[in-house]
Amino acid sequence: MDILVGLQWGDEGKGKFIDRICPNYQIVARYNGGANAGHTIFWNGYKITLKLLPSGIFYSHITNVIGSGVVINPIQLNQEIAQLVEISSELNIQQRLLISQKAHLVLPTDQYSDIYMEGSDLFRTIGTTKNGIGNAYANKMLRQGFRVGDIFASDFASNVEQVMRRDYQYLTRLGQTLPDFKETLCIFLANIENLKELTITDTETFINKALKEGKPVLAEGAQATMLDIDHGTYPYVTSSNTVASAACVGLGVSPRQVGEIFGVLKAYNTRVGEGPFPSEIIDKLGDELRIKGNEFGSNTKRPRRIGWLDLPALQYAIMLNGITQLIITKSDVLNGMDIVNICTHYELDGKLEYNFPTAGDISHLTPHWKAFSGWNADFSKIKSAQELPYELIQYLRYLEAELETPITHLSIGPERDAIINLK
Repeated sequence: MDILVGLQWGDEGKGKFIDRICPNYQIVARYNGGANAGHTIFWNGYKITLKLLPSGIFYSHITNVIGSGVVINPIQLNQEIAQLVEISSELNIQQRLLISQKAHLVLPTDQYSDIYMEGSDLFRTIGTTKNGIGNAYANKMLRQGFRVGDIFASDFASNVEQVMRRDYQYLTRLGQTLPDFKETLCIFLANIENLKELTITDTETFINKALKEGKPVLAEGAQATMLDIDHGTYPYVTSSNTVASAACVGLGVSPRQVGEIFGVLKAYNTRVGEGPFPSEIIDKLGDELRIKGNEFGSNTKRPRRIGWLDLPALQYAIMLNGITQLIITKSDVLNGMDIVNICTHYELDGKLEYNFPTAGDISHLTPHWKAFSGWNADFSKIKSAQELPYELIQYLRYLEAELETPITHLSIGPERDAIINLK
């Protein structure tokens, strides 16, 4: 089983590279997160954002799996499926999608609680997507959640109604404005009926059997390393483990089965929401790169914060994941710049720091830069690594040496085929 992860704060372009390598796999399995993440893929002239469906859904030979580590909003999943069916009925999604019976459900009241917490002075605001993902994971850990397999129980509807009514009463007392309870419950349960029409099964047995038979499997991660609940810039992180080892837990696969571990990063840095961002560009240049790179959330459309590459953060992410191959995206966005910077280390309280601080207050880190000559080329005409501009090659060679990991692919444009093999 190969694994693909993001190495920064998300939005690295993981979906595009997965789409590129999908022909090599028979199974693509999502192992973490919920509909708070979006992988954008260009397919048959359409720009499509996948929030819950694995990125192998566009390939007829691939079985797509949503693993037990994912939290599923049935309303959003059904909407996503309906969107793709409208585009093409030939995708046969229902025949090629397996859902873990152990995956947890996101209730409407999880979303309403998320909205309340993000807007209340009583709670820490971190800039969530307000999709209820954190609340669903919290209920999972509290052993108060509902799993997908529970939907077939005769008392499921009454149990959900009881929990949602309790949540409504609690949020109403706090002053939260809520939609009509009966209508909300009816919509949710109607989507549960649609969910029952999909294949819900013991996905870990399916994947392990496939691996035993020699079938290639790709584990697809959502969000990125620096948003990991344990190893990211806590508390400004997501609600699940995002590092490569989480694929084994979220899919029920032994670490002995892991092969390649792909790490995707941008040629610069972005971050959505609150939290420390040492290499952030806070002047006009950041605004220009945001527009040029179309750096707005695929789900929320929120503007992403922009920064230069952060070498200590990347070294940290590569160490955590055990990356075997690096994929760099959006090198074309930096095209035409005079200078391209990389943060090589920091200064904190008068001391130089070469490692990424993993805990404590890191908001006062002062980055130290290494400047590179920018590149200027017509990327639409580049078809091979030999045609890349000299300055970009120097930039890549420096990164490869410092990160001690081979860079095997470089994305040079938003188009589906705008990826250069470097090895």
